[in-house]
Amino acid sequence: MAGPAGPRGTKRAPSRSPSRSPSRSPPRQRKRPGAGSRVSVVDREAARRRQLEREAEADRRAQHEAAQRGVHDVVKQHYNSVPERGRDWRVTESKIKGLRAYNNWVKSATISKFIGEERQLKIMDMGCGKGGDLQKWQASRKVALYVGADPADQSIRNARERYEQMRKRQKRIFHAEFFIKDCFGQRLDEIPIVKDVGFDPGVGPNNAMSQRWGGGGFDMVTMMFCMHYAFESEEMARGMLRNVSGALKRGGRFIGTIPNSDVLSARVMEHHKAKGTAPSDANGAAEEEDDDRPTFASDDEDDWDPEKSLDSPKPNESETDGDKAADTDKGKAKADDKKDDKEEQEEGQVEEETFEFGNSLYKVRFFGKTPHDGTFRPPFGWKYHYHLTEAVEAPEFVVPWEAFRALAEDYNLELQFRKPFTEVWDEQKDDPELGPLSERMGVRDRETGALKMNEEEREAVDFYHTFCFYKV
Repeated sequence: MAGPAGPRGTKRAPSRSPSRSPSRSPPRQRKRPGAGSRVSVVDREAARRRQLEREAEADRRAQHEAAQRGVHDVVKQHYNSVPERGRDWRVTESKIKGLRAYNNWVKSATISKFIGEERQLKIMDMGCGKGGDLQKWQASRKVALYVGADPADQSIRNARERYEQMRKRQKRIFHAEFFIKDCFGQRLDEIPIVKDVGFDPGVGPNNAMSQRWGGGGFDMVTMMFCMHYAFESEEMARGMLRNVSGALKRGGRFIGTIPNSDVLSARVMEHHKAKGTAPSDANGAAEEEDDDRPTFASDDEDDWDPEKSLDSPKPNESETDGDKAADTDKGKAKADDKKDDKEEQEEGQVEEETFEFGNSLYKVRFFGKTPHDGTFRPPFGWKYHYHLTEAVEAPEFVVPWEAFRALAEDYNLELQFRKPFTEVWDEQKDDPELGPLSERMGVRDRETGALKMNEEEREAVDFYHTFCFYKV
């Protein structure tokens, strides 16, 4: 029988039955209620192991990335993580409040000594941190523009916030701008306002035109407690000085505070004297003019063999040939070891050993090589770890002073001033402005005039010195 007619007289197609083709997947069986939640103990343990393996792999990757980041990023991460506790905490609760106050006073003293009589000054702060020196510049009443740069983004945010708070409290204040910038590995003239003020990109050795005519637009460049990070390598140190000199106008001043390499050299020498590995003249041994002994006192033992000494007994004649051969092999191995040790000493005069000094507030730890004579050469890459409670926990680098001074001359920077922190107090404690300031800052007692620091804080303070160079 014909099917019903479709539109316009066409026949309607019969309905199709479900396909039974074996190529299609069989119908999905419905699970019993709750079946998906029943996981065997074996499955749970396997899942737990996979999770632990993923976490361990993530940790390995993180450690590898941290190792590849280098010191610069480690330091940046450290300063990003240091909390901003506020002034009230720093002057009342801090374990190093006396040290903090004294360090700030020294920075104020250095600024006051070299800021000069000019007005409307332009200041470039390389490594400005959280803006802790903003009020010092404001107190001078001589600043028109302040530019702060730091690689730690959280520090820059804190500095901006501090400046905005100052603007709300004070009617007249200098204009300030802040930038996240690596002042050692990147050029400062990439910052628009630095380029507008003026930057000489040609400063450096063998550039006669720059030395004669060149100059930037800033009156002062400051680097407080940060320049030592640049001495990780010669490239970074030169990049830092290129930025300093490029930003400064002729006659501009470069001021800063850094760890004192004289202190570090003295401590390294003490370490090697105690071990007997310092040069013989440092151990107090009087050498005659025709003395051809090795440079190191410890080397004198290398040439002494008791079996060859006239005063030592002869070897036992009953020794077997095997014993004698074994002794010969041992002696040869010992001689080879001593030869290798001596060559290492003559080449680098360094020793692989960890040592530290400090007290309960601060510690300096050297890991690995330190020079036997206390002279850090070549002058780059001498790393140590510095700890200052509540403030610093980071790797730093020795800045060998004379090498730094000579390098600065390549960038038209001439040394004018350098003093350890403790000597700054002796020189300026009675200054008509800085003396009363020390009382207001809590550096010394108003009644007795004594410094408000304990002995451990004094020792920690003595680790630093301050300096000033002029751009010529």
